Amino acid sequence: MYDEIKTWALSFPGAHEDHPWGEVVVKVDGKVFVFLGTGPDTDGRVGFSVKLPSRAVDVLELPYCTPTGYGLGKAGWVSVHATPEQLDPGTVKGWIEESYRAVAKKRRIKELDQRSA
Repeated sequence: MYDEIKTWALSFPGAHEDHPWGEVVVKVDGKVFVFLGTGPDTDGRVGFSVKLPSRAVDVLELPYCTPTGYGLGKAGWVSVHATPEQLDPGTVKGWIEESYRAVAKKRRIKELDQRSA
């Protein structure tokens, strides 16, 4: 599921992969919207963090989700650490889109909306 998450994130307008701190992130307009860490865990779990300003409270009710560290949780960032079986692809895609919309410039969001129409 790690590769699917990265591929989906990179499909958004202006999205690109970067490697700050030796980890994989996906950015748009210089801002991170998905933290992917260093790759899938050896136990098969997938870990990633997304910014969910409108859904964070609800998503944090899930047993495999926690507020992201370094104070990012206060800004709506949620860290997910789950097995692929625990993750619904459609839900994960929705989280990634919300995170993208939370950090992307208006012109990028307009481009995304036009692409989806």
